Amino acid sequence: MIWTIRNPRAALLAATLSGVLLSLPQASHAAQPKSWLQDGAMAAQSSDSATSAAAGRLDKKQFHNVKVTVENGIATLTGTVDLYEYKVDAEKRVHKAKGVTAVRDLIEVAGPSIPDNELRAKLAEKLTYDRVGYGNTFNAITVSVENGTVIVAGHARTDVDKDSALALVSTYPGVKDVMDEIEVDPVSIMDDQTRFAVARAVYGYPTLGKYAIDPAKPIRISVQNGHVELYGVVDSKADKDVAFMRANGVAGVFSVKNYLQVAGQPTETQK
Repeated sequence: MIWTIRNPRAALLAATLSGVLLSLPQASHAAQPKSWLQDGAMAAQSSDSATSAAAGRLDKKQFHNVKVTVENGIATLTGTVDLYEYKVDAEKRVHKAKGVTAVRDLIEVAGPSIPDNELRAKLAEKLTYDRVGYGNTFNAITVSVENGTVIVAGHARTDVDKDSALALVSTYPGVKDVMDEIEVDPVSIMDDQTRFAVARAVYGYPTLGKYAIDPAKPIRISVQNGHVELYGVVDSKADKDVAFMRANGVAGVFSVKNYLQVAGQPTETQK
């Protein structure tokens, strides 16, 4: 049996709706796979381009064992380098590559393995002579080592002094990682005046003048907003006590913490 639509306008509307409904699924299914393929191809091309750009920044002899891949803007660094300095440098270089938004640094520091005590002693000796002639009397930087990881702490007078200490440690063979815990003292004209006033008071005393002879082993003076801290090693408890009294007597000093160690005695814990 054949049904006939007698109303021409109704027949036309039915035909139009039928055509639209039939065409929509076909157009949708035809367009989506093409879009997905294009997006995937563009993403792959972008990652390849970023990887090439990152690899180009590592075209140096010290990075010959380092590999880099980039995915979704995140660069992953793997492999080995001989010095911790190279690990840090590799990360900085890749961060600047086009298409890189973040860096995952999985590089391991190879190089020699040095016992922690031996490495700490060598680094401590290096740091005592760092910035000699540039006011290192006002830097009190300490170093400790655990499984090749070096913790650099204490006080630095300026950011330059801090950066110098970190650079020295980072370039030393045997250092696997570096933790920066150095505090830079506040920038203040008043604190600078206090530093020099305390130095004159301490080193001007007859029995304490000897600590100015060796520029690498002074009584170190740190000042933060008028509060003074004394560091270093002295020959006797009498010298330690006198240094404290001399510093405490300087006008404008709010407090003095005496962290001086007496040679040959157990190290006291700083509070």
